[in-house]
Amino acid sequence: MRKGSVRTRAALGATLVVALALVAAGFLVVAALRGGLADNARLKAEATAREAAAQVADVTADKAKDVEALDGDDPAQIVDGRGRVLGASDHLEGRGPVADFHRPDEKKSGDSDGDDGDDDADSDDDERPEADSEQDDRTLGFPVDDDGEVTYDKDDITGRQDFSVVAVQAVTRDGTPVTVYAGASLHDQEQAVSSVTRSMLLGLPVLLVVVAGVTWLVTRRALRPVEGIRREMSAITASEDLSRRVPEPDSRDEIARLARTTNETLAALEGSVERQRRFVADASHELRSPIASLRTQLEVAAAHPELLDVDGAVEDTVRLQDLAADLLLLARLDAGERPADARIPLDALVREQTAQRVGDTHPVRVLDPLAEGEVRGSHGQLARVLGNLLDNAQRHAEGAVSVALRREGDRLVLEVADDGDGVPEEERERIFERFVRLDGARSRDDGGAGLGLAIARDVAGRHGGSLTVGASPDLGGALFALRLPLADD
Repeated sequence: MRKGSVRTRAALGATLVVALALVAAGFLVVAALRGGLADNARLKAEATAREAAAQVADVTADKAKDVEALDGDDPAQIVDGRGRVLGASDHLEGRGPVADFHRPDEKKSGDSDGDDGDDDADSDDDERPEADSEQDDRTLGFPVDDDGEVTYDKDDITGRQDFSVVAVQAVTRDGTPVTVYAGASLHDQEQAVSSVTRSMLLGLPVLLVVVAGVTWLVTRRALRPVEGIRREMSAITASEDLSRRVPEPDSRDEIARLARTTNETLAALEGSVERQRRFVADASHELRSPIASLRTQLEVAAAHPELLDVDGAVEDTVRLQDLAADLLLLARLDAGERPADARIPLDALVREQTAQRVGDTHPVRVLDPLAEGEVRGSHGQLARVLGNLLDNAQRHAEGAVSVALRREGDRLVLEVADDGDGVPEEERERIFERFVRLDGARSRDDGGAGLGLAIARDVAGRHGGSLTVGASPDLGGALFALRLPLADD
């Protein structure tokens, strides 16, 4: 299944999140509004009931119908202890006690399996809160919730709407205990909740469309540089021109950093490809000379066997073999081959390698004492590094080559020095490049292919160390220093 674009997914995601948030907020707002308006209605009913109770205390039972609180727009009723209606508002004129009102699915208070009124009243003692210290809950014969509130079906009172009803106990001036019922309309609550709900239902789709559109436009504008980067990368891939670069936005955001990183990657890739091309060209050039020399000797020998230069042919063959070995090692290093993890005593390696060099033009002097210590890595590769450094010193020395091994903190430092002309300071990094030789007067037959120092530095880096060149304070020539970390105990 094909996925949509980032812009589409971002717009849909933002719209979904906003929709969920608005729906949740809508439920909370409606619940809070409903609860607040219900509380207001209950407080209004309670105020009316208390006002009527206060007025009842100033009149006798037969004058209860003249209480001014009964003249309001909301329903109110005064009932004595025997269930007689002493006074009522216009809404309840001609009706029985409010205590007998009920919802269609509820029983009336007088329909309870033969129990007397006292038992019914006692059963509700724990359900009705005291609205007044004079209140007698036993006179309340209808269900009341924890807030002293009950909502009657609209057909039970006015035929039009629901009310929140509160009951308050009082005593008339002639000592008759009465219950004052007062109701407050819930019509405003219903209308407000209905209006808010309707507005939300109508406004939600419009708001979601606006959110989706704005998110899509903003995301499109934000991702426009990314599309430019993609197009340029596609063009670079098609043309194989690594000198081209992707456009970098003027902003300092993540997209600008992506463009800069992409250009840095392209520059590194271009440099790598260029080095690879140069390496292939130089390798071909280096191989051409010994191969051409060997072919010439063999052709001459084929025509004139007595002129065969066996020593020269062997020398050219050895050069080809060494060059092939160097190229193979460089290829493995470039491929990311990791060295072995053996523990190698470096002092023993130095003595072993120097002892094998019996055919050197200049004797190699080992400066005692050699520091003791082990390093981790490949014995063969480290021996190759030391051999390359000694070969380089032999080619440039006037008469002396020395090897020293000392400890420097948590590292071992292997130093190879000669008494030659040294390396100019401005050329001390260049000599570690592949196929680079500084001695222009020296023939290729006398020198190497310019790979020894490049291999030595690569191997040093693979072993967590470094290889640098400076001036020898003792012999006056070049001083190569190989630094390797000591093996952990």
